[in-house]
Amino acid sequence: MSRVLLVSTNVTCDPYPVHPLGMAILAGALAARGHEVAQFDVLAEARPEEAFAARIAAFQPEVLGFSLRNLDSCDSLATTDYPSTARHLVAVARAHTRAPIVLGGPAFSILPAELLAYTGADCGVVGEGEVTGPLVVEALAAGRPVPPIQRGAVPEVLGAPAYDPAIARFYLERSGLLNVQTQRGCDQSCVYCNYADLEGTRIRRREPGAVADDLARARRDLGAEAFFLADALFNGDPGYRELAEEILRRGLDVTWSCYMRPQGLRAEDLRLLKRAGLRAAELGTDAACDATLRGLGKGFTFAEVVEANEAFVEARVPCAHFVMFGGPGETAATVEEGLANLERLRHTVVFAFSGIRILPGTPLLGLAQRQGLATPGAPLLEPLHYFAPGLDRQAMEARIAGVFKGRRDRVFPPSRGRERLEALRALGFKGLLWDTLVRFPVPA
Repeated sequence: MSRVLLVSTNVTCDPYPVHPLGMAILAGALAARGHEVAQFDVLAEARPEEAFAARIAAFQPEVLGFSLRNLDSCDSLATTDYPSTARHLVAVARAHTRAPIVLGGPAFSILPAELLAYTGADCGVVGEGEVTGPLVVEALAAGRPVPPIQRGAVPEVLGAPAYDPAIARFYLERSGLLNVQTQRGCDQSCVYCNYADLEGTRIRRREPGAVADDLARARRDLGAEAFFLADALFNGDPGYRELAEEILRRGLDVTWSCYMRPQGLRAEDLRLLKRAGLRAAELGTDAACDATLRGLGKGFTFAEVVEANEAFVEARVPCAHFVMFGGPGETAATVEEGLANLERLRHTVVFAFSGIRILPGTPLLGLAQRQGLATPGAPLLEPLHYFAPGLDRQAMEARIAGVFKGRRDRVFPPSRGRERLEALRALGFKGLLWDTLVRFPVPA
């Protein structure tokens, strides 16, 4: 069997340091096949380049696996460049070992050919890696040829993470959160999103007992008390209630947060989830009026968003809405309608973004090309954001900033949210942090 060094290249702490769950799951899959696995996280190191070189020298890996989480911040007002970190680390690795380098992770899966060429790695796996990744490692170790880019086989049974204790300790100290996954797949049709390409359109839910085992193990072995359930949509199907019931049956002393779709949520369901540890939820609302919701292919109305928000208020569970202005169908009139609609969302936090990052393979890219906003075949490694034709972007941004000014529960531009959360983190607060901005009415 082989010595495999897995490397998380993520360097962003926005909105908080996020534990590299994919790396931990792959580590578990490799260890299950008998490989000796070590994990290295750039974000958890004070001097990452020196620490990485030292880890290579000490471990002497026969294969290195790099995880690329983000292409950029998806914020048109503050663009970032994350792949350059991976490219630099590949160069560091090349200087210290001849072991082959395999790329994976969400960012690589979005632009595999571009990132393979950009970083100079040897090959990569697109999509889910816990089935195909070990096979690639074994082929490389045996000297067999490996395609430069191959699609990962879809696992029917999703694996459990093998947390590295030192890495987990860093995240528990910095954010207070570890990640757990309850399902994969997304059956929605949002025009800007590529989750369907990454995880498929069929929802594959883990057995509630397996998820509860992860929570219990991390609580016992690592002292983790709070988790983020890193699913595309936690409420993608009704099976989430079974997990809540399993947590309650076991009496697990944990809290957790998740992403949810703001549709079909009832206060009674949220009260069940709250008893099982639900602390807060981030809602993929994405647009602020029916016209722009249709433009994004969301499949629900703003009235349903209001209804969902009221369910959270009734259950006294904090929620936050993430909304993108400037998408398909946006006009000066829909901006005004959207801002008025957001006033209907009580006792919640709203994060607003300007424009939408265009990703390959999405309907939004095709629309942008038809509208002359994107050139067919143009590289998308550099961020390109969609703004509806004819929209006055500067006027839109000024209007949003003006309406949100002075409100702690309305955040625009996104950098203001980062500043607020960093201030809270400096005071010793941990967790999502935005949930501290929600104030519920005093019960009568």
